[in-house]
Amino acid sequence: MALIKKAGTLRSDATRGLTDPNQIPDANRTPDDSTRSINPAPPTPDDSTRNIAPAGPSPRPNDATRGIGNVLKGVSRLGTEDIRSRAPAADATRMPGTAGMKKQNDQAAQSPTLPNGTVLEGRYQIEGVLGVGGMSVVYRGRDLRFKDVARFCAVKEMFQSSPDSQTRMLSLKNFERESGLLATLNHPNIPKVYDFFEEGGRAYVVMELINGSDLETVLEQTNAPLDELRVGRWALQICDVLLYLHNHTPEPIIFRDMKPSNMIVTPDDRIVLIDFGIARIFTRSDKKGTMIGTEGYSPPEQYRGIAEARGDIYALGATMHHLLTNSDPRLETPFTFNDRPIRQLNPSVSPEMEALVMKALEYDMANRWGSAEEFRDALLSVPGLAPHGRAAGTAPTPAIGTPLRKGAKTTELVWKFQCEDEVRSSPCVRNGMLYIGCYDTNLYAIDAKKGEFRWKKSTEGGISSSPAVWNDIVVVGSEDNNIYAFDTRTGTQRWVFRTEKPVRSSPRVEDRLIYFGSDDQHFYAIDGTNGRQIWRHRGWQWFRSSACITEGLVMFGAGDGNMYCLEAYKGGLRWKQKLSGGIMSSAAATDKLVIVGCMDNNLYALDLEGGWPVWKFRTGHYVNSSPLVMGNRVFVGSIDGNVYAVDIKNGKQVWQYNAGAQIVSSPAADSGKIYIGSADGVIHCLDAGAGTALWTYACGGPVVSTPAVVEGIVYIGSLDHYVYALQG
Repeated sequence: MALIKKAGTLRSDATRGLTDPNQIPDANRTPDDSTRSINPAPPTPDDSTRNIAPAGPSPRPNDATRGIGNVLKGVSRLGTEDIRSRAPAADATRMPGTAGMKKQNDQAAQSPTLPNGTVLEGRYQIEGVLGVGGMSVVYRGRDLRFKDVARFCAVKEMFQSSPDSQTRMLSLKNFERESGLLATLNHPNIPKVYDFFEEGGRAYVVMELINGSDLETVLEQTNAPLDELRVGRWALQICDVLLYLHNHTPEPIIFRDMKPSNMIVTPDDRIVLIDFGIARIFTRSDKKGTMIGTEGYSPPEQYRGIAEARGDIYALGATMHHLLTNSDPRLETPFTFNDRPIRQLNPSVSPEMEALVMKALEYDMANRWGSAEEFRDALLSVPGLAPHGRAAGTAPTPAIGTPLRKGAKTTELVWKFQCEDEVRSSPCVRNGMLYIGCYDTNLYAIDAKKGEFRWKKSTEGGISSSPAVWNDIVVVGSEDNNIYAFDTRTGTQRWVFRTEKPVRSSPRVEDRLIYFGSDDQHFYAIDGTNGRQIWRHRGWQWFRSSACITEGLVMFGAGDGNMYCLEAYKGGLRWKQKLSGGIMSSAAATDKLVIVGCMDNNLYALDLEGGWPVWKFRTGHYVNSSPLVMGNRVFVGSIDGNVYAVDIKNGKQVWQYNAGAQIVSSPAADSGKIYIGSADGVIHCLDAGAGTALWTYACGGPVVSTPAVVEGIVYIGSLDHYVYALQG
């Protein structure tokens, strides 16, 4: 038992307590039909005046979407240490409470961190400390080989203060083993390793930065059991990862430390499995190993040193039990889940889900699910987890990068252009040029007809904001807190406007005024000619939606659940409407209605003059996609994997198309066709009248970008680092 983590043991969480309490949206909030001008608890400040001086530091915004909230794990021989890292901060290694602070200070004393500016291997420049653990330090680094762009990475340094040379050698060997193991894996739900080296008597591994929060933090922030369907969707992804690991060649890999703190959920609800410090290669001739893992989650046989694939199934079941009940198994006697039935602790969980999880938690591994694939297929029988239009228990959603429908028509690739990182931004096409941002920090200008490079300009952070063109400038926001204006022809910087937090909203331009939101809880109007502030309006959380401008009004949603309507030129508040969830969707307007999606799973139609709800249409998950109005119909995508056509007069469904994967992309229309991307890497072309697929095209990664359609060509970006031009 000495090697198993005990309940109540202090965890070495390098940034525990610094995570934004609003980072992951509350999936359990109950929707309501709030009407006009129902204010949030705090009073609304009057920020409608011109040239307001910047306020003091505001609360941390909700980082539930695109961003660089980097989360990494420290190496742990016992599998109990984890390091959460954020953007560099002066107190990045501080923990709440005296004991936590003392432990971190002791660790820092044992291992002096590298000063900023240190260059390792002549390549990786240290730019700050992300976290400190018992055996490692994680730094924010920059890869200097990319001279024209700022390419960031995580650099994990292992240190050993043990005087025993054998102990130091064993620790180094384990560190090398974890790095080598990760380097051999290639799965979208497993972090990538870029490099491993030794310098100055210490070992380093260079890894990708992960965006999101671990599930233990999500549970603590919610302080209540999590939504059953959300947990189920996460479990389906973990089953896919386990299926990959357990079928790894030449030998299977057993993870051995499945628990909420080793699972990261990204803004698009993707799960990333981290901390492979105690994973091991499994062979039938060598089932015995060390007694290792985390008490409460580890299966009985693991206490006896047996590593087996069904042990990972048990640990996943224990994790799901924890998430569904908010009952921490580390605080209970091991193997007593039968004494704490899920529905007894959380009656809202379906009997089907409870039965599936309890089978995974059988003491005798012969009575558990026989494989991750079997568990996954069983989960698909839970009401609500099987994708719409497919019977429960049938084959799961196709893997990323594969065609959605066998035998479906495809279309012609006109060209594709490779960037250096994920393309989350949406393209803007003007005067034969395509402008698009990339997470490699650059704004690109590409010849729209030929797909040839024209210029690129770097910012100091990734770009998920989509550019807008006004006159001879192209404007875009960045993770570095700035919004930039570049010359459309040469890329020369015209001006830059700084906010206090990342700019993930996409700018909109009207009558020389540029409107955009920031994670600093303000929505701005600035002068397009010189980048000077005209007015700003304060909310209570982040602004990531883009402005809808009509009839001298500007409308936008916020993470605080409010839809705001302001006077476009003066910034005076006309009305605000409180909805039941955060708003990332960008509104569309008619002469009487404002249409917007919400993270309470609904699509709303609000009265343009007063803001009160006229109708709402409910989907199966968040509506982060931005609606498109065409004629008497509204088109929108949902995280539930469907594209909907809704009658704009009454909010009734006209048709529904099952894309088979989450949809964050927003629809675009041209010549009676609807174009939209999905998280399985497929671009869909639908008949706007009937909702049937005309063609699909498979990319190599998820598509969150919104297409632009110009002269029959569909332009769109993908997380596979490419920008595509397709024949419409």
